[in-house]
Amino acid sequence: MTSIEGSVVLVTGANGGIGTAFVEAALARGAAKVYATARTPREWSDDRVVPLALDVTDAASIAAVVEAAPDVTILINNAGANTPTPGILSHTDDEIRANVETNFFGPLFLARAYAPLLSAQGGGTAIIDIHSALSWFAVAGIYSATKAALWSATNSLRLELQPAGVQVVGVHVGYVDTAMAAGVTDAKTSPVDLVSDVFDATEAGEHEVLADETSRQVRSGLSAPLEALYPQLARG
Repeated sequence: MTSIEGSVVLVTGANGGIGTAFVEAALARGAAKVYATARTPREWSDDRVVPLALDVTDAASIAAVVEAAPDVTILINNAGANTPTPGILSHTDDEIRANVETNFFGPLFLARAYAPLLSAQGGGTAIIDIHSALSWFAVAGIYSATKAALWSATNSLRLELQPAGVQVVGVHVGYVDTAMAAGVTDAKTSPVDLVSDVFDATEAGEHEVLADETSRQVRSGLSAPLEALYPQLARG
């Protein structure tokens, strides 16, 4: 398990709704320092927040952040990208590459860069990866594919880092009440509630967070026949 109190947290995508909630919740739980990263970082009112520029798709940017913030004890891979419409065949090569670079390679390479530093601390450190219920439900095309890839990588990292005492937490959630889901009329999870659940699970030593009913339902359906998850495949 990993305590938020006294920790040094790095949040990617800190300017967004979920990222901001992570920064604020970490401060409320007594974090000693929070590195709030974004491509264009903003100012924060709390002196414990250190804004840093980070483009998770750029290797040099990742290296610069690791050099500037070597004291991190909790890495939160929150930054993500989406396409305006679902699908794979309907998108350009550049759109697909952008999703893969942001949603998969970015958090993977950042985790790899921080793994030696987190492992060297002898426990009490963590990596938190924000997946999606769509990791298990392929209706969002390339977005689902990249989140599924990140879920698999998170599972692999968990096994490799467990002997060093690094906790790896995978987070699954459906719609969250942020700008990205502004046009959605279905039920949405509050970013504050999501982050509270994630930090509670992290401090309890858990490996996975199913943050809403959508995630729980989709997870439970993975063992069913494929047609149960995708009824459009059922033969008439």
